[in-house]
Amino acid sequence: MLIIPESMDVLFNAFNACYNEGFSGVESHAKDVALVTNSQSAQEVYPWLGQFPGMREWIGDRYLKSLVAYDYFIKNKKFESTVTIPREKIEDDQYGIFAPVFKQMGRVSAQHPDKELFFLLKNGFTINCYDGRPFFDANHPSFDDQGNQITLSNIQDGTGEPWYLLDTKQPVKPMVWQVRIPYEFTTVTRPDEMSVFLRDEFAYGIRARVNAGFGFWQCAYSSRQALNAENFALARAAMAGLRGDQGQILGIEGNTLVVSANLEAQARLLLKATFTSATSNVWFESAKLIVSPFLA
Repeated sequence: MLIIPESMDVLFNAFNACYNEGFSGVESHAKDVALVTNSQSAQEVYPWLGQFPGMREWIGDRYLKSLVAYDYFIKNKKFESTVTIPREKIEDDQYGIFAPVFKQMGRVSAQHPDKELFFLLKNGFTINCYDGRPFFDANHPSFDDQGNQITLSNIQDGTGEPWYLLDTKQPVKPMVWQVRIPYEFTTVTRPDEMSVFLRDEFAYGIRARVNAGFGFWQCAYSSRQALNAENFALARAAMAGLRGDQGQILGIEGNTLVVSANLEAQARLLLKATFTSATSNVWFESAKLIVSPFLA
């Protein structure tokens, strides 16, 4: 192949097609567990987090309640992945052997939101959310229906590997996936560019500016107890009793169970088996199951 702009453009389009093939072949759970937002700057502030609207009977004047403006922000991070191809491989028409590499780059890009989101989820016991408490905590500040300040829990303590029950039907999901610049496939292939001149190789890479953050902690519950019908029922009941910033019951429903591969068998027995020990399984298909390798 002649190293001229027209040939290099054709080659880039071929590699880009491989990248897109790999990207489209991945099932990502980012939109299942996270509110996807578009960022316009280096970071975004979410002052409305924690403000669950509620309804009350209108008697007399409207009930005006000062809502807390939380200073919770998500700062965008920059990510990249780059590969290089020696110039002689292209001159000798050996570029076809690199097609699987670009398909893999596509897969890596498509999986990256899951990697970041589930890494954050499994570290939610120590990383704070909008109210200044760890995302999974026994002492989230809240109010009862009389306006008295109370604390609420979205955690079931224990010593086992954690599993997570989420409500993903709310407009604001348990997590936030923030996108400033989506994943871009770019290249440096002009012979007169300094990097090509110095190293005699062409570079192809991905660039993105994104980050993961926490949404409503009320939409997530974690347990370190055994994953069985009894503890699953307790987790769902606890979520159903969670209240918002105005003391109102939120109508939370644990509809998505997230586990690592280590707990997949227990999760499938709980949600996919019609019978357990010759007894009808009351929790059959009661929640969507997500098994993520990024929780390991």
